[in-house]
Amino acid sequence: MIMSQFTVWSFPTRILFGAGVVEQTGAEARRLGAARALIVTDKGVVRSGLLEPVAASLRKEGLEVAVFDDVLGNPVEKNVHDGVAAFRDARADLVVALGGGSPLDVGKLVRLGVNHDRPLVDYDDATGGDRFITPSVPPMLAIPTTAGTGSEVGRSGVVTLDVNHRKTVIFSPYLLANAALLDPVMTRSMPAFLTAATGFDALTHCIEAYVAKGDHPMADGIALEGIRLAAASLERAVTHGDDLEARGAMMKAAMMGAVAFQKGLGACHSLAHPLSSECGLHHGLANAL
Repeated sequence: MIMSQFTVWSFPTRILFGAGVVEQTGAEARRLGAARALIVTDKGVVRSGLLEPVAASLRKEGLEVAVFDDVLGNPVEKNVHDGVAAFRDARADLVVALGGGSPLDVGKLVRLGVNHDRPLVDYDDATGGDRFITPSVPPMLAIPTTAGTGSEVGRSGVVTLDVNHRKTVIFSPYLLANAALLDPVMTRSMPAFLTAATGFDALTHCIEAYVAKGDHPMADGIALEGIRLAAASLERAVTHGDDLEARGAMMKAAMMGAVAFQKGLGACHSLAHPLSSECGLHHGLANAL
């Protein structure tokens, strides 16, 4: 019997997990042959002191380090263009995206913009823009400081565009990070509200992926395990922020949700995106509502 339809199952890139694994950032950069890194992040990450161990690890391995920290909580197109300019000014050959979903998404789109000169709207996934994205992107390391979006293992970046003021998904397998470093210590200082909001984003990804239409048995299994981890650990992570086991479990759940939702998402996310772009609501809180 010849199947008339087929599906494509994909899994993410290299993942390093564990307390203190951020100290391997420099080694991972060297593995990629990099000499000059641009760290893409936001001012909250800088204020929290989470930039220093990343930069120190890179410098320990002999890399030059520049920092772009102007990413907004709900990224806009200017963040991407400014990041590309910073990359070029630093003569960088590596993006290190550090932070929550916003810096991770902008990091992917910065690497896109380095060698792709079309307007960002041309890359809109809803209009088939992935056909314009080629493998010509600089390498990237992704280091999450929250446990929600799973963007560190995702193939897309989300940004509000100037032309339509709409949150737009730009998608391509070429945007996958070369490696993701998941260190629970990097999430330990996250306040209770952000822990809860980002945690609900991870949980929503897992639930919506599991109930999405389509045939993806591996994504189903990953989604179910992500749900189990979030159900067992989210409340503990919110109320006991120093619990690295709970923090680590939520990082796993977030990563697994992002792997699983290649099967699809649903109405919850469709409603949450305009709440963020129009009302400035935190994406995880919008999902929870």
